[in-house]
Amino acid sequence: MTGAAPGAAPAAAPAPPAQQRWLALSVLVLAVLLVGVDATVLGLATPYLSEDLRPSGTQLLWIGDVYSFVIAGLLVSMGSLGDRVGRKRLLLTGSVAFGAVSALTAYAHSAEAMIVWRALLGVAGATLMPATLALIRNLFPDPRERSLAVGVWGATASAGAAVGPVLGGLLLEHFWWGSVFLINLPVMAVLVVVGARLLPESRTPHPGPWDLPSVLLSMTGLVAAVYAVKETAVHGPGPVTAAAAAVGAGALTAFVRRQLRLSSPLLDMRLFRHRGFSGAVLADLLTILGLSGLVFFLSQFLQMVQQRTPLQAGLAELPAALGAIAAGLAAGRVARRTSVRGAVCGGLAAVGLALAGCLLLDVSASYWLLGPLLLVLGAGAGLSFTVTADVILSSVPEEQAGAASAVSETAYELGAALGIALLGSVVTGLYRGFATPAGVPEAAADEARESLGGAVEAAHGVPGAEGEALLGAARETFTEGLRAGAGVGAAVLLAAAALSWRLLRGQRLADTAENPGE
Repeated sequence: MTGAAPGAAPAAAPAPPAQQRWLALSVLVLAVLLVGVDATVLGLATPYLSEDLRPSGTQLLWIGDVYSFVIAGLLVSMGSLGDRVGRKRLLLTGSVAFGAVSALTAYAHSAEAMIVWRALLGVAGATLMPATLALIRNLFPDPRERSLAVGVWGATASAGAAVGPVLGGLLLEHFWWGSVFLINLPVMAVLVVVGARLLPESRTPHPGPWDLPSVLLSMTGLVAAVYAVKETAVHGPGPVTAAAAAVGAGALTAFVRRQLRLSSPLLDMRLFRHRGFSGAVLADLLTILGLSGLVFFLSQFLQMVQQRTPLQAGLAELPAALGAIAAGLAAGRVARRTSVRGAVCGGLAAVGLALAGCLLLDVSASYWLLGPLLLVLGAGAGLSFTVTADVILSSVPEEQAGAASAVSETAYELGAALGIALLGSVVTGLYRGFATPAGVPEAAADEARESLGGAVEAAHGVPGAEGEALLGAARETFTEGLRAGAGVGAAVLLAAAALSWRLLRGQRLADTAENPGE
């Protein structure tokens, strides 16, 4: 064939040689690992942040989840931008920014500054995640080989959230809390240097304009909606949260309507008419909601309730990472030998059962209970998340890979943020009402009710038995809140497993390059 019809998309560039493809994948998963780690690494650093920066309970929740909120708000826009300017270019630019903002975050001097730097870190992180998955779509045209590559990617993404506490614990044993951010710098340097040589550039052949009103509507809608959910759950309904909910709903409605009118939309909303695509996105979100929410609060439980060192707490959470890696690598094979809906529903149910098992936790819970629960949690998350990512990526033509990847990653980050916010709201709501023992000064009681870290500090300032009683009451109440939050999460995940069984009926992974959407 010597020519192409006018306006037709050019033929896709041939895939790089096998060795280069897998080396390029190893570079991509570095970015995925760091973004995942940064979502949970703060869990172990929370006591040190509480001592150094003195955040309020609300500020502490914002420090933990603003990163994911901002990423969720920008991923669709950044995925579409990568389709237009080049996914490799966006990835490398975002890597440089991620490293620079990580250095600023490490030296934050106040709770307010930490929130700002974490938000900017989210902006940089939003450029990385959709680019990595879209580049995999370009690097691996063969569906079976791509399933393995997505399995490596999914295992890394799922494990990143679980590895965060391990890495954080190792660093906090020897350095100050800022070291959990400085570790990003050498990894991002390697990614930029090696990625510039190995990664092929890919973009949409004939992109339309990048619609700025759509960018503003998507970010405003997502951030406002999530803020309303978070604040309502923590403080109850009020005029501010009602206004935020109205702004979020209005902006998202306007975004959808605008996408349906545009000839080159930021996100093709017709993708959601596909029942399998929509089911995969929902399962993606809820899987990560269960994983990240539990890991975040278990980090505090292990340190401040069971009094483990940061490294001991991180190692205690290692089974979640091991389960996620093993299940992620096997996910494509499992989905083909059984079914997509069987793999996804099984993964969701496993996460739900792990959360339900946390109802048995108490202050002195044995690791023989906690370790197996974490293993099941990680395995379920790795299986479900990896299969849904493969379904989402395989459901679209290559030129829409960035937008589809952004949908997958938006679900991931929104799930991470909502997991921390919703489970945290249950934990915080119960915790703030705990009765302080007699003889504890009112100022110390108020400080203790702000957060568990605040209770540890307040107890140090109360002499004798009253201080011990205050700390004991705080630990018991926090554990009670953790059980309640896990129970709510279990109900949500088990219901999601049942719903996914219906939504993913008939969905299967492609076997050949000619039928990627099947």
